[in-house]
Amino acid sequence: MTVQLALTGAPFLLLFLTQVVSPTWYGGSGYYPDESYNEVAVEMPPQVPALDYRVPRWCYTLNIQDGEATCYSPRGGNYHSSLGTRCELSCDRGYRLIGRRSVHCLPSRRWSGTAYCRQVRCSVLPLITSGTYSCTNGILLDSRCDYSCASGYHLEGDRSRICMEDGRWSGGEPVCVDIDPPKIRCPHSREKMAEPEKLTARVYWDPPVVKDSADGTITRVTLRGPEPGSRFPEGEHVIRYTAYDRAYNRASCKFIVKVQVRRCPTLKPPQHGYLTCTSAGDNYGAICEYQCDGGYERQGIASRVCQSSRQWSGSQPICTAMKINVNVNSAAALMDQFYEKRRLLIVSSPDPSNRYYKMQISMLQQSTCGLDLRHVTIIELVGQPPQEVGRIREQQLSAGIIEELRQFQHLTRSYFNMVLIDKLGLDRERYVEPVTPEEIFTFIDDYLLSNQELEHRRKQRDVCE
Repeated sequence: MTVQLALTGAPFLLLFLTQVVSPTWYGGSGYYPDESYNEVAVEMPPQVPALDYRVPRWCYTLNIQDGEATCYSPRGGNYHSSLGTRCELSCDRGYRLIGRRSVHCLPSRRWSGTAYCRQVRCSVLPLITSGTYSCTNGILLDSRCDYSCASGYHLEGDRSRICMEDGRWSGGEPVCVDIDPPKIRCPHSREKMAEPEKLTARVYWDPPVVKDSADGTITRVTLRGPEPGSRFPEGEHVIRYTAYDRAYNRASCKFIVKVQVRRCPTLKPPQHGYLTCTSAGDNYGAICEYQCDGGYERQGIASRVCQSSRQWSGSQPICTAMKINVNVNSAAALMDQFYEKRRLLIVSSPDPSNRYYKMQISMLQQSTCGLDLRHVTIIELVGQPPQEVGRIREQQLSAGIIEELRQFQHLTRSYFNMVLIDKLGLDRERYVEPVTPEEIFTFIDDYLLSNQELEHRRKQRDVCE
């Protein structure tokens, strides 16, 4: 239906009634049009309604979840959403305001901004190496997180952190530090006897037991002292082990290796004799041999052994003046008396007036001490049968013994000659001219002395001077 209206004080407008609608409510404004009002479409924009500060609900009432709006109206306390009202927005504790802190009601019946309250949350705390934490209320405000370290570690830094209102954690991130040294246990101390004829003992032991109190990692173990299975001399020896963990903490332990040598009472050399001993001369297993000086022979056992009971075997021999029996049936029987005891220097001369003979005997008589030290006995074969003489010192030899000695040793009666025979009865050196005792001594010392005799000669080098 088309209606044509005339309005006073205004130009004629052709209006079309397009629709009859229900009353319109402007949400949140507090403004309600008259129910009989018919909305019409006009060709010109509607005029801006006059502002009326007296309308009580010009904007919608503010309602902040988990917060509060404190409003101030020009009309007083009952006009908290009227035109011109200003509201201060805030959030409850534990919430943070997102948006405008202050808004006011605009003529457009809208508030000048928006805001909402977001719950305060801190970031998730990272895990710490070799440690952990537990929180009272997760990552929410006032939640307290307490840190702890794994066994063997110590906490350095803040032990707890609290989620603050600005969404940050108080304090700083702590660290777990390995400051405990590793645990090490050495073997027990041990005592061992030296082996026979030795002043040392071979000692073995198991490696130390090492454990780290933190991550279980031992980087290295050092040994101060000999390795297991080494030979240890007599006395006490401290063996020390040191263990290091990954954090360079260290721990040490030690034990003692004690080596004892079983010793016998010190032996004294016999009168007119001397001792030659192995090892230290008085330790378990040592062997001491008795030797007699020149012109003396041993009566009794040749050697004694230091036993594990710390006593010497046998009994001490004595050295007596050597008795040579010239009343034997053969030269072999005579020579047997010197076997392993004396060396022989047999001097042969065609007659006592031979100048070589006289010269040689004179030099030998002046060196009796040196000859005795080297266990040398002189046998003289002088002259021609039937006036031929054979003697050892002052004892005369029979004609038969003289003849056999010449044959055995290939000694001629025609000219001066000598032969040096060792303790085993072997021909070692021959001379056809006189030689000085020093030449004879040098040969004996260089070629005929046993190790024991050589050692004894070193100790008695100046005896004859």
